[in-house]
Amino acid sequence: MKQEKILILSGTLGDGHMQAAKAIVEASEICKPGMSVKVIDLMEWIHPRMHVIERYCFLQGVKHLPSLYGFLYQKTREATPLTALLKKFRQSSLHRLLELIQQERPTVLVSTFPPASAALSVLKEKKMTSLTAVTIITDHSDHSYWIHPHTDLYLVGSQEVGEALLKKNVPLHKIVVTGIPVRPSYNNKPSCKKQLREKLGLDPSAFVVMVMGGGFGMIKGTFIEQLKSNQFPPHVQFVFVCGRNVKLLHRMSEALEGRRNVLLKGYIDGIQDWMACADVLITKPGGLTTSEAQALQLPMMLFESTLGQELDNANYLTSKGVAVWCEEDRLPEQLQRLMDNPAMLQAMREKAGRSRQQHAAIHAVRQIMSQSAPAVKYGYV
Repeated sequence: MKQEKILILSGTLGDGHMQAAKAIVEASEICKPGMSVKVIDLMEWIHPRMHVIERYCFLQGVKHLPSLYGFLYQKTREATPLTALLKKFRQSSLHRLLELIQQERPTVLVSTFPPASAALSVLKEKKMTSLTAVTIITDHSDHSYWIHPHTDLYLVGSQEVGEALLKKNVPLHKIVVTGIPVRPSYNNKPSCKKQLREKLGLDPSAFVVMVMGGGFGMIKGTFIEQLKSNQFPPHVQFVFVCGRNVKLLHRMSEALEGRRNVLLKGYIDGIQDWMACADVLITKPGGLTTSEAQALQLPMMLFESTLGQELDNANYLTSKGVAVWCEEDRLPEQLQRLMDNPAMLQAMREKAGRSRQQHAAIHAVRQIMSQSAPAVKYGYV
């Protein structure tokens, strides 16, 4: 009998899909040390020469035409002939995916990336595989691009998403609320924030505001201009995480040179210590970043977004009372209002503690393991 093996299909169009996959890998080491778990970037595997161009075009579209992206997202929220067309795969792509499955010989397939969920469903429909297909939805969304007829199990971030899937005729036995999987280390809050701040070079007595634009560092210029004009109180310390956007990091370094209350960082792997030091997080409402903040009970101010999945996330988080909207042209006064209202900040922390799904990645791994079956059933041996 072959050892259990999880094959995770993910993608890098958005940073959250891959981060969720990595969280599953780390949680599997806790749940069952030695179990084989492999993560594959689906688009890179299928189109090794094209995936960089596809990723670039996607990011440019999100950056320069966010309203169009948001419009298309809403138009495809429900299943339509257009969504059916978008979910189609070329036969060559399906055969490339089948090659991967036969090469890796997993006992269960997991997707954290909508196109991967679609591809696996098509493979099962065409009887090209009978492996169990598990989809981890990495946003608080019930968008049609996550939902496919031959998906065997959906792991969702909240009860609200589970109920929304039921309304879309997904059977109850296929839905489990685990929470959006974040790395297990996010469940361990530091015992002494003061010491951690000193270790990271932060002022222990400052009001620390962390600013994240997602893994690709989408922070707008209006924010930078407000920092240059010194509209914020002197005891506020900003930590800007520019992600992989090297140009933004250099631009901000030049614009904010000499300002001691601003610390600029590029991409940080294992950012939980920085988030644990903060009093408030200002961020775009990506599913993984906000779930990480919720796990740490960190109050959030959310950039306004026209991107569909981010709007879904923001509506969920604000309804739970763990986040407020952030208007960029009124940021100083909105931040000041929070600073002047410690009771509100404390209430946001407490609501985050009540609404978060603790140990989401570990719960997800246990559900995935329950779906794994002996490889001999699938003709591998």
